Amino acid sequence: MKNKILLTLLASFFTGMIFAQNVDSTVNVGDVLTIGEVENNDYQHINFPRANFIIKNGGLPNYSYVKGEKVEITSVKEKNGSLIATIKLTSRKSFFNSHKYITVDIEKALEGKELVRI
Repeated sequence: MKNKILLTLLASFFTGMIFAQNVDSTVNVGDVLTIGEVENNDYQHINFPRANFIIKNGGLPNYSYVKGEKVEITSVKEKNGSLIATIKLTSRKSFFNSHKYITVDIEKALEGKELVRI
């Protein structure tokens, strides 16, 4: 009786693990995404530069300009078990008029709705 309960518990555990995996998390170079709107401009998974670096490069640190902008993935690398992507604006402009490329933890940004698939 104990063996049947243990076997059933293990089978349900492994079945749950298989179905819990997210199949749609694959991203490729060239995919186009949109920057989502986050409360209080608190982007945690998109590595926007700090305001002092934006100002030093002649830009304006205003997040309302990047909300809703379409971005293209230019490269994807794996670092410490997570996918780090480099993105650029599809309009060929710079982020905050100072930075051409930004890095992002792509899986966490998609989960947190910081980046949205089109």
